[in-house]
Amino acid sequence: MAQLKPNGARAAERNLRRQGFGTFLPLEERMIRSRGRFVSAERPVFPGYVFVSLDPAASVWRAVNSTFGVQRLVAFGRGPVPVPEGIVDGLITRCDGKGRLRPPGGLAPGQTVRLASGPFADTLAEIERLEPDRRVRLLMTMMGGQTRVTVGADQLRAV
Repeated sequence: MAQLKPNGARAAERNLRRQGFGTFLPLEERMIRSRGRFVSAERPVFPGYVFVSLDPAASVWRAVNSTFGVQRLVAFGRGPVPVPEGIVDGLITRCDGKGRLRPPGGLAPGQTVRLASGPFADTLAEIERLEPDRRVRLLMTMMGGQTRVTVGADQLRAV
């Protein structure tokens, strides 16, 4: 894993690939404020870091530290620290082809779900929108009208 310079994610990723290193920069969609309005934008899941595939036994890993956009390779002692096995593979399987995290648990807008916990437990609702922070906006029918509720994705069960 490499620590990046401010706003250096794209440049670092491009330059590392030119040098033959494999990279992985998982992205998620977030709401940001731009010119007084809230807009949706892709942002790194781990701001300031990119995963780099390299052989720590080879001395070529030192080239990462001098790559444009990279501040330094995450290292302790004399060499880079490998990310524990399975973490990057798990992230890759949760991402689409462009490196964006997919919504949790296969949830999709328009899908009917049951709330598993909380004050509305066992209530049916329809997914209106998936929020980037693993929250889900639901439409629930209550007292003859529809009400919007936002809950965590872990509180929902598919029907």
